[in-house]
Amino acid sequence: MSVDSTGMATRLGIKPGMVVQELGWSEDADEDLRDSIIEASGSEMVDEDTDEVADVVILWWREDDGDLFDALTDALTSLADEGVVWLLVPKSGRPGHVEPGDVTEVAPTAGLSQTTSISAAKDWSGIRLVTPKAARSRR
Repeated sequence: MSVDSTGMATRLGIKPGMVVQELGWSEDADEDLRDSIIEASGSEMVDEDTDEVADVVILWWREDDGDLFDALTDALTSLADEGVVWLLVPKSGRPGHVEPGDVTEVAPTAGLSQTTSISAAKDWSGIRLVTPKAARSRR
């Protein structure tokens, strides 16, 4: 694995020992990014059936995947209080591209705040979503 691919997980804030939950995987998911996350965390990613509390949720999302609000709400189910959701969407011009305005509109309704956007992989953009501090303190 190249240093660059491990760097992909580092940009997502993945550290050794973190529990990473993966939702929305499909054949088009970036395998290099997935491998880098597994390598950086030191263990396989868990799926939606996990009983573990996730430090990070990786949510692969495409325009035709259904209801984004429902998907974001589901992503919060196993998320730790200080956890992060990385919404991975196809980049502009790629099949399944999600308009940024759709995320900006839906995320607050699901109880999430958008903090940053990055190029997560060749065909995927990453949008970092967190629960606002005020909401975390009330849980």
